[in-house]
Amino acid sequence: MSSSPISRYPVPSLDSMPADILERILAVQEKAKFIPNVFLALAYRPAEFRAFFAYYDATMEREGSTLSAAEKEMIIVATSAANGCQYCVVAHGALLRVFSKEPLLADQIAINYLHAPISPKQQEMLSFSLKLSRTPELIQDSDYAALREHGYDDEDILDITGITAFFGLSNRMAIVMNMQANTEFYTMAREARK
Repeated sequence: MSSSPISRYPVPSLDSMPADILERILAVQEKAKFIPNVFLALAYRPAEFRAFFAYYDATMEREGSTLSAAEKEMIIVATSAANGCQYCVVAHGALLRVFSKEPLLADQIAINYLHAPISPKQQEMLSFSLKLSRTPELIQDSDYAALREHGYDDEDILDITGITAFFGLSNRMAIVMNMQANTEFYTMAREARK
């Protein structure tokens, strides 16, 4: 791994950050045992940091969502790969491995979800996500009908849409900022759990 900077923009020191941002970063560090670089890089603009993570929480931790944590990460990995976002594929690939307890699944979805060992329902979810990410102007009634045929309801469709749209933003920010993934993400959950 190279020792290149984690962002092309300045990364503020922890002691210079606003208290609320530092509190969130330290809470993540306590849980993960490291600070994901996205938190440090986005702290460059505190107002945008707050808005970014507020929307992240709203989409990823929405009470009542029927999508599993692994399914949410599948959406992120598939669309981030399509958008060419190395940071998000690496970081969220690690989270997908953790939540799915499948050490190969993230790589399989990032390369081609059609050949990944996922259910037809999950495949339909990713088909919709990728169409929304790549060619949103082509979304039509038949896309919603296909999701409903697989058991998704209108709330699920909004969850899938919110995650896809949010990570479209995240991908573009990470790419422009040249955000580098932490080395910890590359090896996380690579061994199958017993």
